[in-house]
Amino acid sequence: MTALVIGNSDYPGQELKNATNDSEDVSAKLSEFGFSVIHLSNAQKRDIDDSVKSFRDNLNSNDIGLFYFAGHGMQIEGENYITAVDTEFDTEMDAKYSSYPLNKVIDIMERSNNKTNIVILDACRNNPYERAWQRTPAQRGLAPVFAPKGTMIAFATSPGEVAGDGAGRNGCYTEALLKHISSPDIPIEEMFKRVRNSLSVITKNRQTSWEHTSLSGDFFFYISLVNAVGKYKKESISDELFHIKSDTDLHEVISDLKSHDWYTQNPAARNLTSTDINSSDVDSAFVLGRNIYQAACGSANGATEFISGFRDKTQDVDGELRASVLEGMLFEIFFNSKGELRENFKTSKFNKVFEYQQYSEFDESFKFVSDILANYPNRFHIIPGKDRSVSIDIETNENQEGERKVIGIHLGGINILREDEDYGFYEEDGEVPYEALRKAALERRISEDMLIPSSKLTINFDFDADKKSKILFPYGHTVAK
Repeated sequence: MTALVIGNSDYPGQELKNATNDSEDVSAKLSEFGFSVIHLSNAQKRDIDDSVKSFRDNLNSNDIGLFYFAGHGMQIEGENYITAVDTEFDTEMDAKYSSYPLNKVIDIMERSNNKTNIVILDACRNNPYERAWQRTPAQRGLAPVFAPKGTMIAFATSPGEVAGDGAGRNGCYTEALLKHISSPDIPIEEMFKRVRNSLSVITKNRQTSWEHTSLSGDFFFYISLVNAVGKYKKESISDELFHIKSDTDLHEVISDLKSHDWYTQNPAARNLTSTDINSSDVDSAFVLGRNIYQAACGSANGATEFISGFRDKTQDVDGELRASVLEGMLFEIFFNSKGELRENFKTSKFNKVFEYQQYSEFDESFKFVSDILANYPNRFHIIPGKDRSVSIDIETNENQEGERKVIGIHLGGINILREDEDYGFYEEDGEVPYEALRKAALERRISEDMLIPSSKLTINFDFDADKKSKILFPYGHTVAK
């Protein structure tokens, strides 16, 4: 999914209050949904032209395309234009040839290879420049637009009306949009109906949004994890809701694993039998896997032993139940007890679990987790679970003591080494401090940060590194996406 989002506020002498805020907030929300977003604020016409070209290239390699504009829009001779911050408004002719034609964006989207296109225009704001042109009321706002097949075009107002810039952070229309765009499991047409109702309340019935659609299939901005997973119940996805049945052997094991007490967790994991698992159901097996991984990350050695010996220990377990235990372990790496994607993934046993990706008997379980994580592409360099190998290059320089300091880690020619905003550290004499790591420890850290299994990751050093090499890595830095 790809999106081009533009918000223009800094018009000469007539600054809009909220358009750039609108574009920032919509960009952030679309990124959460997995869109790859090109975002422009206060763009000149040349900037818009360049970004549309990049957007066009992205459309051909994505199924979904979305264009959003907040700022001044206008119709001239029945054609719609979005304005740049350097648009010339002296006359209609000046404005026409220094603005960007909306039809060009729509035409580019229509001619691309993607299946679904969405155009959202908070661009009918009261334009003071037009008043000097002595226009009729019918020429205000934007003109109706034909939506090509597979396209929805959403306007902040009905044709001929103008939109409010809003009293708070956002324009009235985008405020209403942001209220509903994250509503789970509702098709886009229903979402925009809710936007229209909220907009009516916000503007006291002065503004009515409008859409023209020719979508041929359903589109959802946000599908809840329960529906995305499908295979397991809500109480297993949000396992804080899972009900422990005291008369069920496997549930007793799960209860012990939840105790956070090593003296309870370790024997529970070590005494777990195939019979215990075979007597349960897929949801219980899934929750078991989640809590095995949770306990292992809490340093319960018995749970770690179960993960390390999982393939042998579960040879006699029913195939569907066996898959559910593994899928629970995989799921726990990425999702919390509420069924939400973690801010910080649980990676301490990541490689132990992902070792099983090499066995074809577990292909479906790794596909299970990769299909779910594909909904969050902006959180990963490569979607975990995909059977892909990755090569990266470590760039170092040598200090006066002959030690090697990491100054870059390159993936696809791009340096992905960055400061970790969640990690606090103090610079020493204006320089970032370094910690010394052996080659294996550095490789393990990179693997866990990138969420790429060691078996799928080739790391190339720019010097002759061996297992005894001591390599200096900058504190407070990461290669996580």
